[in-house]
This record gives sequence, C-alpha cells and structure tokens, in this order.
Amino acid sequence: MTLSTMTYEVADRVARITLDRPDRGNGITRSLVTELERCVEQADLDPGVHVIVLAGNGKGFCGGYDLVESAEGAGRMGVEPTAPPPGSPLDPMVMAMNHDPAGTWDPMVDHAMMSRNVRAFMSLFHCSKPVVCKVHGFCVAGGTDMALCSDLLVIAQDAKIGYPPARVWGSPTTSMWAYRLGPQRAKRLLFTGDSLSGSEALEWGLAIEAPPAAQLDERTEILVDRIARNPVNQLQMMKLLTNQQLYAQGLHQTQLLGTVFDGITRHTKEGYAFQQRAAEAGFRQAVRERDEPFGDVGSSTFKG
Repeated sequence: MTLSTMTYEVADRVARITLDRPDRGNGITRSLVTELERCVEQADLDPGVHVIVLAGNGKGFCGGYDLVESAEGAGRMGVEPTAPPPGSPLDPMVMAMNHDPAGTWDPMVDHAMMSRNVRAFMSLFHCSKPVVCKVHGFCVAGGTDMALCSDLLVIAQDAKIGYPPARVWGSPTTSMWAYRLGPQRAKRLLFTGDSLSGSEALEWGLAIEAPPAAQLDERTEILVDRIARNPVNQLQMMKLLTNQQLYAQGLHQTQLLGTVFDGITRHTKEGYAFQQRAAEAGFRQAVRERDEPFGDVGSSTFKG
C-alpha cells in the first residue's frame, strides 16, 4: 500500500497502524479515513496477524477532524462555496459542510459523507481480530471514534479524551459513548463536552489501563504480547462472541441517528453562528471561544 497519512507495519503477529500527520494533530481527512479502512482490511486478511495496535505520531493521538478549511469557508454567509481542487482529500467534507444557509440544505449529502467515515471507523470494531488503541497526549472529538471503536484502550495517565463538539457543531457519529460507559456517564460527558484524564478514563471503565506517560509503550506492549500468544481463531471467536451484545442492543440504529444528528448540529441557529465566527476570526479562535466558558481550552488543534 502507498500511504500518506499513516504508517503500517507487521512483525511478530502484530500489525501496527500509526496515524502520521503530526503537524496537524493527526487531524482526520478523507484520505486518512480511507487509508485507515484499507490498513485494517489488510491486517484482517493477513493470517500472520493476531492483533492490531492503533496509535498516533506526534504530541497526541488525534485532535479530531481537520476542519479549519471547511469551517472557515462554511461560515461565510451568502458567499458561494468554493470547491477544492479535484482529488483533494477534503473534497467530500468541504462540500458537505461548506453550505450557504440562504440555500437549501440536503441532509443526505451530510449523511452520505459521514456514514462512509463511520463505516471506516467501525472497521476497527468489525475487524475479526483484536484492536488495541494506544492514546497519548489528546484524543478528542472525531479522534474518539477511532479509540472507542477499538476493542481495548490503553491511555496515558495524563492524556485527555472527550467530545467537546457536543457543546456546538457536532454529534458523535459512531455513538459508542453509552455502550462503553453506560447511559448516565455518557450523558455526563455529552451534556457538558467535558474530557476525562487517562486516570479518570480508567476509573470510569473506558480504558483497560492508564499508566504514566513514560510507561505507556511498555504497558501496551505487554498487553499486546499476551494477546498475540493466542491462536488467531480463538481471538476471532472471542471478539465475535462479545460483539454480539452490542449488536443486540441496537448499536447500528444508534449510529444512524448519531450520524444524521451530526449534520443537523452544523445547521442549527447556533451551528451557523459558530461557522460565522470561524469565518470572521478563524476556526481555532471559534473553538477557543466555545470552550473558554468551561475552563478547558484544551491541548488539541482541531476538536472537530
């Protein structure tokens, strides 16, 4: 495979997928989503792979969608949207979000784009082999879709994980929060947009382990090595067995609603006001102003 947004390596029964856009906080683009799905499929089809490790290069795991261009463009009320160059990795995202509120919004355009992203994120969940996600620094907004669709989360004690766009301009499309935390704790996070530290994520049952940052790699490798020792067919059966509970609880129906809601959040009165501010002051400033009342203008670059 030729990859531009991540790296893929296989050794000792372990496939390693590492997001590799450190200068952009590993921000999610259409290219990244496409390459993620391809890498997961490659690992799933490889009989020599027993377990997958998903990680991020740079200061953090993932800062969410790379939405600077699309948010600032979408906020220019009454201005004809400018299509990006053909073949741009942001094409579907920009065109779905770069909507003039004076015109008619087609929710199916949003759904077509975001449902494809959900499918790629859920490839981690549907993959027949275990996926361990290693998080350092930050994992926020769209980045949490990848972390929570993985089977096991190992997060550094001082890292942050959460969904700040729950405050405005976002809905978690994969909708995994309630399935991972239970409804009350999921509501606690989604009603506020607050984030958890790695230590809190462990306490709440979101993470399986939360070692000090200096021990994150070591502790992850110990876990991965123990998983990789098992026959791959046993691992596949155990994952398929446990996943049935979430399927039976209506996971796919919940994701349909979450994906549709994500488009709606960008077309509410408050959503348009956020886009307008992004056009005037820049996306990063709009995010800072969104988060300042909560006292957590965080470490991530995008939070989309």
